[in-house]
Amino acid sequence: MTALTAMQAFDAYEAVRHRLPKAQSRTHPARHAENLAEIAEEFDVFLLDAFGVLNIGETAIPGTPERVATLCDAGKRVLIVSNAAGFPHSALMEKYTRLGYNFAPEDVITSRASLLAGLKGRKDLHWGLMATRSTGLRDLEGLNLTYLEEDPSVYAAVDGVLMVGSAAWTEARQELLEDALRTRPRPVLVGNPDIVAPREQGFSTEPGHYAHRLADQTSITPEFFGKPFANIFDLAFARVGDVDRARVVMVGDSLHTDILGAQTAGIASALIADYGFFAGHDAARAAADAGITPDFILDRP
Repeated sequence: MTALTAMQAFDAYEAVRHRLPKAQSRTHPARHAENLAEIAEEFDVFLLDAFGVLNIGETAIPGTPERVATLCDAGKRVLIVSNAAGFPHSALMEKYTRLGYNFAPEDVITSRASLLAGLKGRKDLHWGLMATRSTGLRDLEGLNLTYLEEDPSVYAAVDGVLMVGSAAWTEARQELLEDALRTRPRPVLVGNPDIVAPREQGFSTEPGHYAHRLADQTSITPEFFGKPFANIFDLAFARVGDVDRARVVMVGDSLHTDILGAQTAGIASALIADYGFFAGHDAARAAADAGITPDFILDRP
């Protein structure tokens, strides 16, 4: 785990605003509601973040599986839109089932899928992979991949870098990567723009943290896939089809990924205040400080 507090993580996001989509100016303040049930009649489609909305680490947020089931029973479309690039799709489905959720596989939209879609004509390149071996290569088997670990020759040889999971990443590996890309710049594709993610005991450091450090230290401009960028929402809307975007809401715990992403996609947003990123902090004050105003602030999902 990192030593970052929520406000230090907030400051880290603020420091990289020049690489994120621009926030929309809002003249109306966020409306307060206790939970999703209070805003259910205003929307037909709910896009839910995972960490901080469905779960904290490996634990479901109490009452949320039942709330999601109630929305589905009422005829609402409910999808997960998550920056969970580090895990194969099948592993995520197993996790959500274990936590008490009943999502169809095609209704779980991840930044991993967004990254794969973004490869387009580059699938045949030799990619260096930032990922954890134990999670496996499911979804990625068709690519020419080599794990980036301790061998400097691999960093020198690959045609580009895919940053999808950072649980096993180290400072030594980061230095090898930065040195290699200073010597020979190559494309860097980031499958998880998150800087941190809330866990049971604090924040984990995510690929976005290392990608922004890389950008600061080299001439590389990484390509980001996932919230707050539009590419992941393109996949979500391809799944739900022709809908009135005024009737779609993104629900998340992060201003700089979920809420900013919703603004980028042209949909409403709801910030969870008491779980995830801002648990124990003043989410409304943080939104005002960042100039990223959600449509709603909910106490809980």
